[in-house]
Amino acid sequence: MQKNNGIIASGGSNVVGSAVASGRNASVEGGDSTLNQSGGQQHSPQEIGDLLSRLIEELGRSNHPDRADLIQAAEDAREEVASPAPRKGTLRTFAKGLVSAVPGFTALAALAKTIEEAVRGL
Repeated sequence: MQKNNGIIASGGSNVVGSAVASGRNASVEGGDSTLNQSGGQQHSPQEIGDLLSRLIEELGRSNHPDRADLIQAAEDAREEVASPAPRKGTLRTFAKGLVSAVPGFTALAALAKTIEEAVRGL
């Protein structure tokens, strides 16, 4: 598959960001972009920590089957982002895993995507 700055969709049903693919074996791949959904704005570690705090609160109120594990992972990520030298790879791995863990929970999914994009801008 060639790399581009757009969206590639093929095959069942899948949603990534604002892209939707449907049909047998669908998949969606978002291309790299220099802008994120917040208009290319970079977020400070404090802002990311605040987003993670909101996520922890929302998870606490949710009925997500893995909420305890997700809360623990979000707390770990919040500590990491507050550290003097946050490990960006660790935070990116967390953010990508978070987006995968919350489909079907619309508010959580939107917040997870915002966190992923904010971490990408570090």
